[in-house]
Amino acid sequence: MKKITIIISALFGLLIVGAIFSFLVVASVNNRTVVLEEAVSTSKANISKEEQRRVDLFNNLVESVKSYNQHESETLKAVTEARKQADKGDTHAAMAELNAVVEKYPDLKAQTNYSQINKEFSLTENRLANYREAYNSSVQSYNRYVRSFFANIVLDLKGYQPQNYKYLNYSVKNQDPRNLF
Repeated sequence: MKKITIIISALFGLLIVGAIFSFLVVASVNNRTVVLEEAVSTSKANISKEEQRRVDLFNNLVESVKSYNQHESETLKAVTEARKQADKGDTHAAMAELNAVVEKYPDLKAQTNYSQINKEFSLTENRLANYREAYNSSVQSYNRYVRSFFANIVLDLKGYQPQNYKYLNYSVKNQDPRNLF
């Protein structure tokens, strides 16, 4: 009788240990899947954020160039007016007008702003490339994991539906440049 009780207790103990082990395995597979899904989502959000930054920088670049071009046009008009006054013999007024133009000429500031925006634009493009690479790597890790033998069995038993993440293929059409101004 004691032997049967010991055998039943041992089998019951093994059953409990097996159930705990199975629970831990299922929990581990589930947690790993969640971590990989979050990595893909984070990577995608980083790409969206940088794409918005790129649009904002491009708009700033366009406005900077437009502002600079407008000032260049105004400066050219002022210099032309000063030249007309000088041709009429009023060199004193022409010199005063020319000095006023030179004093308020924002060449250095506009050029610095343009250069800074260009640097930021370049950095953003590099970050976008890195984020796309990270996204594709996250998708690859996720796809590999949910299709792996053991994880696939466990996830199927749980009724898990794998996400359909696609790799980003970034290609640029090589077209003639457009005049944006």
